[in-house]
Amino acid sequence: HFIEEDLPWLKQQGTVVIANIAGNTQQDYCRMAEKLSESDVDMVELNISCPNVKHGGVAFGTSCASVEEITVAVRKYCRKPLIVKLSPNVADIGEIAAAAEAGGADAISLINTLTGMRIDIRTRRPILRNNTGGLSGPAVFPVAVRMVWQAAQRVKIPVIGLGGISTWQDAVEMLLAGASALQIGTVFFTDPYAPVKILDGLRRYLDENHIASVTELTGGVCAY
Repeated sequence: HFIEEDLPWLKQQGTVVIANIAGNTQQDYCRMAEKLSESDVDMVELNISCPNVKHGGVAFGTSCASVEEITVAVRKYCRKPLIVKLSPNVADIGEIAAAAEAGGADAISLINTLTGMRIDIRTRRPILRNNTGGLSGPAVFPVAVRMVWQAAQRVKIPVIGLGGISTWQDAVEMLLAGASALQIGTVFFTDPYAPVKILDGLRRYLDENHIASVTELTGGVCAY
């Protein structure tokens, strides 16, 4: 349905179309990557935060070995630029980023949602039927900045920064941490025009600071 119905409309808008894929098995990912490679999508993003049903439900993205393995497998079927979206629920994000690069990723994106939980104090049951769920939005932004900074120091491929970006100041901060591009999501629920405001703010920041290109910001943090 996506390829036949949604993709043609998206391409008519004159934008870059990145298809995010998720699955329960390695075969799921490979089949989707192969199918999308035959379509007009511009890039494929591999969401490896999903549980691997053949390995006890542990997410594909939680170990270096599984990250490299799934990336290598999908790379064989994917003829589009391949982005690997990393989970923050790991001990060493730099090692995970390096594993994705070693597996053949053209770029990495991070962070996906942090695992969170809430409990209804009246019923004493978790608010979510799955017990836990993904936490996104401004609360995760400092974690995202830290992990983008750490990942960018470990890989040579582009890093796409995401996780709680809500303002143009957030965007500048994420770029300085090492991101070459940005993704914005949760803020759409409160302000559908946020991307326009962020772009306008970025342009003003560049003009006021006599910066010729946004690429000059990437990795520009002066860390101690």
